[in-house]
Amino acid sequence: MAEPGNRKLYLGPKLRVLRRELGLNQTQMAEELGISPSYLNHLERNQRPLTAQMLLRLANSYDIDIRDFTAPAADGGPRELGEILSDALVRDIGVTRDEVLEVAENYPGVTEAIARFYRALSDLRRVPGAALAGAERPPLVAPVDWLREMIARAGNHFAEIDAGAESIAADLPEDPALLQAALRTRLKDRHGMSVQIVRGDLIAGRLRHYDMHRRRLMLSERLPASGRLFAIACHLVAQDLADAIAAQVARAAPPDEDSRRLATIALTNYAAAALVMPYDRFRQAAEQSRHDLPLLCDRFGVSIEQLAHRLTSLNRTGARGVPFFMAKIDRAGQIAKRFDGEAWPFARYGGTCPRWDAHDAPASGTVASQLIETVEGKRFVTLAIGLPRGATQARGRSVIALGCEAKHAARIVHADGLDAERGEATGVGPSCPLCERRACPDRALPPLTRALDLHSYERTATPYPFRRV
Repeated sequence: MAEPGNRKLYLGPKLRVLRRELGLNQTQMAEELGISPSYLNHLERNQRPLTAQMLLRLANSYDIDIRDFTAPAADGGPRELGEILSDALVRDIGVTRDEVLEVAENYPGVTEAIARFYRALSDLRRVPGAALAGAERPPLVAPVDWLREMIARAGNHFAEIDAGAESIAADLPEDPALLQAALRTRLKDRHGMSVQIVRGDLIAGRLRHYDMHRRRLMLSERLPASGRLFAIACHLVAQDLADAIAAQVARAAPPDEDSRRLATIALTNYAAAALVMPYDRFRQAAEQSRHDLPLLCDRFGVSIEQLAHRLTSLNRTGARGVPFFMAKIDRAGQIAKRFDGEAWPFARYGGTCPRWDAHDAPASGTVASQLIETVEGKRFVTLAIGLPRGATQARGRSVIALGCEAKHAARIVHADGLDAERGEATGVGPSCPLCERRACPDRALPPLTRALDLHSYERTATPYPFRRV
């Protein structure tokens, strides 16, 4: 077996994407790299491997991180495309796994185009027929879905906004109580805006409201300290980082006004988190504490949901954190919010696996850890904390779940009791309709990809037995 350092690297699709992002044609890039256009064409078509010398030329010419460029791609593309092609509309075609892998790995643009069409189709399926006959046509891509894809493409990291927030934070105290007072002072001195805590009935149905006539930010008394800190930070970065946020929204090219507004709100929230949890200081604290979630909440004065969001955004080149994925799961088991990270182990459309214990996390603030293993044999460590009822959670409760590949377990204090490599793991699947795990007693639906194997003379221990081929 060849040593990893000597393996041939076929990175044609990545090279093609890089060239297009730089706005170059093949002739221009070939000239800058000192090679012939035909050789570059061979590289992009995976007919030649990328040599170490060529990687160095790319790094020197275009300031790329070689480790990032050569890192294996996450399998989200093949998994998502396979999930789409298992839809009842096209399932009878019988597209093989090899075909799915070839398209997803060599033609990522085609994969993304198919995914966008499928999301549009899914949206249309949810719209009643009568609504489609109305005068106003629904958007081709739902704004929430567009926002999720925009954030995913950026790796949930926006360098310019992070840098701006970090620059502001450098002049502010680290203690959360002192920080809140300092943010109020900055709002007042620089922008003539005051902050006032008011009775909940005065701004009924809202947690914060800005009175433009009096230039006053009113915060509900029902907001906890972490909510107040975050609300003031949001209002401040909306002023101080307005240009950086607007520029990022413009680069994202939202397709409609609702998408533009959603993106502005999301990036303002991102900037607020980056101000309260400045990148370098937060990443170092996370690594030094081995991602002790309650400790980090206390140190930065944030809620577990705010903390989880921030942990998924540590994607700065040369200073990356653990590549966490995150989900917020409501009391009905639906995913209300999701950041995929590098490796989301469940289906991208629909719910998760009922064998994932995150759904049952206690609301006591205790971190519930679990070692899970996918059908393909990939292992993940997941951490779940139930959210208590509060100002934003009047009925029922939700769960915040974080997860990462098991190879990062040694960097997480909550995984100390788990043997990430050899310990017993709970077998999970993408979702019941897509899962081909046979001996699963918790299966709710048969797999779409297999025919049922039912007999009147027997009953199996697991529901919906199906054929192997």
